[in-house]
Amino acid sequence: MTSHDAAKPWGGRFTQPTDAFVEAFSASIHYDYRLFRHDIRASQVHARMLARQGILGDDEARAIVGGLDQVKQELEEGKLPFSPRLEDIHMHVESRLKELIGPTAGKLHTARSRNDQVATDIRLYLRDEVDLLAEEGIRGLQRQLVGLAQHHVETVMPGFTHLQIAQPVSFAHHLLAYVEMLERDHGRLTDLRRRMNQLPLGAAALAGTPFPIDREWVARELGFDGLCRNSLDAVSDRDFAIELAAACSLIMTHLSRFAEELILWMSPAFGFIDLPDAFCTGSSIMPQKKNPDVAELVRGKTGRVHGALISLLVTMKGLPLAYNRDMQEDKEPLFDLMETTRNCVRAISELVPGITPRPQRMAALAEEGYATATDLADWLVRQGVPFREAHGVVGRIVALAAASGRRLSDLPVEEMQRVDERITAEAPDVLTVESSINARRAPGGTAVDTVRAALHEAWRRVK
Repeated sequence: MTSHDAAKPWGGRFTQPTDAFVEAFSASIHYDYRLFRHDIRASQVHARMLARQGILGDDEARAIVGGLDQVKQELEEGKLPFSPRLEDIHMHVESRLKELIGPTAGKLHTARSRNDQVATDIRLYLRDEVDLLAEEGIRGLQRQLVGLAQHHVETVMPGFTHLQIAQPVSFAHHLLAYVEMLERDHGRLTDLRRRMNQLPLGAAALAGTPFPIDREWVARELGFDGLCRNSLDAVSDRDFAIELAAACSLIMTHLSRFAEELILWMSPAFGFIDLPDAFCTGSSIMPQKKNPDVAELVRGKTGRVHGALISLLVTMKGLPLAYNRDMQEDKEPLFDLMETTRNCVRAISELVPGITPRPQRMAALAEEGYATATDLADWLVRQGVPFREAHGVVGRIVALAAASGRRLSDLPVEEMQRVDERITAEAPDVLTVESSINARRAPGGTAVDTVRAALHEAWRRVK
């Protein structure tokens, strides 16, 4: 009798075989196979702990650990076929282990349940994913942004509000805004990792185990910071997964905003940048087209990650304690959102070094839209005019310039003085883009020296 024909491990209570459709409907092996390394690692530590505690013999534990090594090798080499009859990766590992070492394999499940087993596996898996995303992904993207920004501290571009030209800023300053967003993303991942990194194993099905296990030793061996302190909570909650999904949703929101700006900046209407050919595609009918498809896909995939978060929240919202089979539905959205987020971070990271800014076009548009009007209002404030009054004066001067199709810097002082006699010959000095940028020297501002200091600090954090 092959393992695929064997009775279910829970089959003693039942008198009829499981319906074939139900087997396929309830199987999770087609996606939870990803957990095999973590499942085997946790099982090996569990077996060693059982031997340390005298619950298993040393020879039995060695046979289990060695057999699991072989199962792992077979899975890595793709030699172990999957079947819905064995439901999930845990049953596939246990079934193959029994074929290799005989009835001793059944002792591995002493003092544990699939409930605390899967809760442990998913925490181990997500912990590794968090580390990769935080250190290789987020930090790597930050380094690319800082690297690009270092070459463009004095590159001037228009800053926008409401997608209307607002005030001139340094292109490096604009890029550093995303470095700061990503810094908070990194912090969220680091923070949630601590809450995730608590060991569920030992909670068994829901009430704990009567065997004299050593959970603290298992936690140390598996690199957990501590124990889940309540057995019901250990097997029944997935808040750590939801928290990670929320963090990934924010990461994707930040990536999507950056992608949207790349798409806008590359359009002929803006013409701020060019993107590398390797990250664009053409049109099947219009030979002139160069489309920013990678940025568009990142923007589009954001909804997919947000949807996974909603899926997890809805799955968990009505579940009574403790474990319910609904919780099997946590893995597909989790696996998908982690892969999607990781790939999108990689895509943007690899795209950033190929961004080619067009400083002349940026600077030309920074001169438009009366972007230095606030600087003239600030100049009046320094002359003792209340800001609200200064705001009204400059508004009338802007209207005067707009009516004649001129820039503020093109208006003679005499015309401005006809609007308000407090305007003097020194006022036009503040209307240049360079003056506007370098006037904003306070920490967090866009002045050249301030941006250089911010770049230095950002590099220190991310290098």
